[in-house]
Amino acid sequence: MTPFTPPYDRDRLLAWMAERGIAQTTTDHPAVFRVEEGLELKAAMPGAHTKNLFLKDKKGRLWLISARQDTVIDLKAAPRVIGSDRLSFGNEGLMWETLGVRPGSVTALGLINDAERRVGFVLDRRLWEADVVNFHPLTNTATTALDQAALRAFLKAIEREPRVIDFVADPA
Repeated sequence: MTPFTPPYDRDRLLAWMAERGIAQTTTDHPAVFRVEEGLELKAAMPGAHTKNLFLKDKKGRLWLISARQDTVIDLKAAPRVIGSDRLSFGNEGLMWETLGVRPGSVTALGLINDAERRVGFVLDRRLWEADVVNFHPLTNTATTALDQAALRAFLKAIEREPRVIDFVADPA
């Protein structure tokens, strides 16, 4: 069996965005694996920074929750809020196979690699309403900033409609 190679990596993703006129600014930095690790470097970058959870529910459905980095997400309450069964973290193999990323690099931009639409996408309302949002460009050694128009253009181009949840009003 041939190992899976995702169609998009950082360079192809950024080229794809440029071809479609999706404006972005990408900043290189040392690898960041956890939200807490990158706080100093993020302080110098404007916009809402994100945390991204790749999850699997009891029925085998896959979920990506993208939330502002300071959002508390209760995995016991989240199923009620997003409409799933009990959630646990998805394994590295599924993450690679569906989003083309490794642990520490999970990002909503990885949805470009989910051609089969296996991953349900849940977006924090605070990101949906932020002027600028920051995601890893399929690698944790850079951050890509998108303004709201660019984020929506990206989602439209990959034909994805997020389920927007207000995690502050209805904590999950």
